[in-house]
Amino acid sequence: MKITTRLREWGKFFLKSGASIALALFLILSLFTVKETAPALAVLAQGDAVTDPTAILRNALPIDNKPIRQVQQSIEDIAKHLRAKRWSPIKKDVKDANYALSTKSKAILDSVPEARKSQGEELIEKLKTGVAALDTAVEAKDKEAVWSTRRELLNNITTLEELMVVGFPFNVPPEYANLPQLRGRATVEMQTTKGDLTIVVDGYSAPINGGNFVDLVQRGFYDGLPFIRSEDNFVVQTGDPVGAEEGFIDPKTKQYRSIPLEILIKGEEEPVYGNTLEELGIYLPSLALPFNAFGALALARPDTNPNGGSSQFFFFKFDNELTPPGFNLMDGRYSVFGYLVEGKEVLEELTDKDKIITAKVVYGLNNLVQPS
Repeated sequence: MKITTRLREWGKFFLKSGASIALALFLILSLFTVKETAPALAVLAQGDAVTDPTAILRNALPIDNKPIRQVQQSIEDIAKHLRAKRWSPIKKDVKDANYALSTKSKAILDSVPEARKSQGEELIEKLKTGVAALDTAVEAKDKEAVWSTRRELLNNITTLEELMVVGFPFNVPPEYANLPQLRGRATVEMQTTKGDLTIVVDGYSAPINGGNFVDLVQRGFYDGLPFIRSEDNFVVQTGDPVGAEEGFIDPKTKQYRSIPLEILIKGEEEPVYGNTLEELGIYLPSLALPFNAFGALALARPDTNPNGGSSQFFFFKFDNELTPPGFNLMDGRYSVFGYLVEGKEVLEELTDKDKIITAKVVYGLNNLVQPS
């Protein structure tokens, strides 16, 4: 049930040795391609991969409203300039956000269902007030005020975008009807011997993997389980139950619950199931839930069976050497189904001497659909 370590060791080797991206891709494909040779394509890394888990989650929401995305991108963009105190591009970002809110409020509200319109209107007013406060902080070059105001704005943008989601974006294949599904999002709070972790599970992009995890959390399955694997700058893994079994045995069927590989490519209507993307001849895709962020949460599985995962999962500790922007050695091989959004300092300290004390679903349990 362990993730292969040669990915990390080999990935560090080729990056540290200065090998080209093209050569690296060739070597990856020769190691891991099962069915086909890589198609001819450009393999230069994309320089601005999103590494903020909350931004990834916003981008993964199944909505189509360009004006609110423009506001979101402008506010998010501030971060990379603020670290270097580049005030001119920050002012432009604030100006762009203000323009979109001032001229396109109606277009933003058009995507909010009628029953939620009043809440949407309130949020737009909060955004306008927040952008005005942000402008004042930028003019004063008050870095701390800019950070805090930006954070509040992004929280309100997330709430507004969530109001736009109507229904569930696709039908899960009928062969997985026997598995729990998360049709929406859920928040899990996990207490460990090192401190607390907060996780957002994204059922919009990974309903089966997310549903399996949330179902096991609400059963109390993870309470008391140890972290069985910890590698600096790589992974922290847990979920191995007491006894000979390496996964969850469903009390109704008395069978091992196997969970399929589930990967949603950006722009596609539904996830790919059952095969790694390399097996399907798909290379360097842009994924809805990539491994770009520290604390990406994914299902562990046997090296030789993409569909053999069950209860064991791992937190991915983002490593620039293993997952350089736009060239990620993990994407497409494991199912990411959520992200750590609070508790980074706790995750950094967890080792195989620690354990989960309790895990609880604190939001979104109503989105969990059990098989009939």
